[in-house]
Amino acid sequence: MIDAALIEQCADPSLTPAIVEEFIAAVGSKDPLNVTVRAGSKTFLVRQANSPQEAMKLVQDHLGKAVVRVGITQYPVGIGISDKSQVAADVFDTCNNIKIGTALFARVYRVVTKWYGTPVPEAFEDAIEAYQTGYFDGEYVFTAEDPGEAIELATPDPAASEEGAPVSETEGAAPDPKNELRQQLWAQDPNKADIGVDLSEIEDYNRK
Repeated sequence: MIDAALIEQCADPSLTPAIVEEFIAAVGSKDPLNVTVRAGSKTFLVRQANSPQEAMKLVQDHLGKAVVRVGITQYPVGIGISDKSQVAADVFDTCNNIKIGTALFARVYRVVTKWYGTPVPEAFEDAIEAYQTGYFDGEYVFTAEDPGEAIELATPDPAASEEGAPVSETEGAAPDPKNELRQQLWAQDPNKADIGVDLSEIEDYNRK
């Protein structure tokens, strides 16, 4: 579990500590230098970064070719930028990553809650999925209009979150329509990249 003092110092103030804890538990990484590269339903293995500089090199190598998420909150790098050189290494600073990641999730959570019309527990689960895919109700959620902090947000039930956690499909299992939709949405890059480009460079890391 993430340190409570770190949440108080760094997390978006519109979210309660309980929401932040559940958010990071659901989508986050324990490694502040983690870089996740995904295209479609595939997550590509990339080398582990040992410094912010190495992590930034991974971002620069793959941003624009696939979905790139980084750090404790798995923040989707590339939102609102026109040049990948605009991405700064401070996205790997633990406090800053929590700050920008929770701010983005708070925006998503408010959008989803407004759609429901009331702070129901289901809104949290849908907000988590929207943060992971970038889409909610068929729309790109990261650039949706923020309803503002007047929207009341429900605090999730940890037990319910665990029960609703996605389970990896095993070979031969019946496909889950919700997972299929998630995979389709994952294929769409947060910065509108063309996923049809050559990803052989990414795949090469599997052989190293």
